[in-house]
Amino acid sequence: MNVVIVHGCPGNEEKEKTPETRTYNKHWLYWLKEKLIDKGIACETPLMPEPWNPKYEDWKNIFDGLNIGKETVLVGHSCGCAFLVRWLGDTRKKIKKLILVAPWKIRSDEFTKGENELYDFEIFPAIKDNVKKVLIFTSDDEDEDGKKSAKIFEESLKGKLIEMKNKGHFVFGDMGTNEFPDLLEEILK
Repeated sequence: MNVVIVHGCPGNEEKEKTPETRTYNKHWLYWLKEKLIDKGIACETPLMPEPWNPKYEDWKNIFDGLNIGKETVLVGHSCGCAFLVRWLGDTRKKIKKLILVAPWKIRSDEFTKGENELYDFEIFPAIKDNVKKVLIFTSDDEDEDGKKSAKIFEESLKGKLIEMKNKGHFVFGDMGTNEFPDLLEEILK
């Protein structure tokens, strides 16, 4: 088994260009990577190009170069979930698990053009046949569009929805910790 974790899309370009102030690839991502590596499981957390204004083709070019196969677990956060679902539809890859954390699929005037384009795709119905297990983490205090997005993915992919308490959008500011043991447990099952 190997795991690939895809971060979300931050809103502040200037802040996010600097590794010291960057937020989109922090919080539980590196805690999870460290825990998996400690257990002898290969884990990658690629930095996707310009995540504050993502372009699907640029992200796809990075992702196409990764080792993803039948024993891979893909984990996405926020807009990274939309990317993974779109990529799985485009490539028809068969994987072990797809885990979506605070997934997003709904366009907004507040988002950049690239981010809205990332959400603008039809979910390929056969993904549910190519993925052995689909899990979707959401929170009781997530934004309404986030809750709607989780439902869209749950219904389209026939995934299992896991609603947690007081986790918001599953970022440090909402969770108050970098640890995410529930996610680790689901990966290891």
